[in-house]
Amino acid sequence: MARIKGALNARKKHNRVLKLAKGYRGARSKQYRIAKQSVMRALTSAFAGRKQKKREMRSLWIVRINAAARMNGISYSQMMHGLKVAGVDINRKMLADLAVNDAAGFAALTEVAKKAIA
Repeated sequence: MARIKGALNARKKHNRVLKLAKGYRGARSKQYRIAKQSVMRALTSAFAGRKQKKREMRSLWIVRINAAARMNGISYSQMMHGLKVAGVDINRKMLADLAVNDAAGFAALTEVAKKAIA
């Protein structure tokens, strides 16, 4: 049986990692061993970053809702409680969008929340 050497597969594996490391500084983009470590770390950070982005967006929505709610004379927590008691099922993303783009619609929702907790 013929002997198969591993050079081709090793080269493909190395090139795949080095391609991912393109743009890194110094040895991180040139040497396989160091590039492999950098790429593994970068991919881990990218996964964590996608989760973190969701958290940051939610906190941004809450800040926007709170600012608009206080302009209408109610706090964020009271408004959310009032909307829940009133049976208004609207998520924070949509509320934040209303707060920024439709002040009158948001004011109407604040009134609904105020009546529900009064």
